[in-house]
Amino acid sequence: MIDASTFLRRALLADAVFSGGAALGFTFGAGTFATLFNLPEALLRETGLFLIAYAALVGWLASRASVAKALVLLVVVGNAAWTVGSIALLLSGAVSPNIAGEVMVVAQAIATGVFAELQYVGLRKSGSVVTA
Repeated sequence: MIDASTFLRRALLADAVFSGGAALGFTFGAGTFATLFNLPEALLRETGLFLIAYAALVGWLASRASVAKALVLLVVVGNAAWTVGSIALLLSGAVSPNIAGEVMVVAQAIATGVFAELQYVGLRKSGSVVTA
């Protein structure tokens, strides 16, 4: 466990809020977003369901004064992988989004990459190991 810096906690909180909003939108509005973005409804709904759990975990981490460094690193690596995976999805040809869908996927990939960077910086700004 390490003392979580205010910067790290705010970066985690911002990620939780962003992910929570996406989770609700994709879970409950998958049909509407599927039509809007020309993306598979099941992909959007399953993404939303995953993001519910993810947002809860990241929100919980944001609320802690001390956190497991390995867990925060997992969030950072997961966000980086999400960014790469999102772009790979577009390039793979597995989906055929319209322009709005492409913009949405790229925008959320960029946002997720920014969260990874902010969380990494916050982790580096965090304090020493907590011994209790």
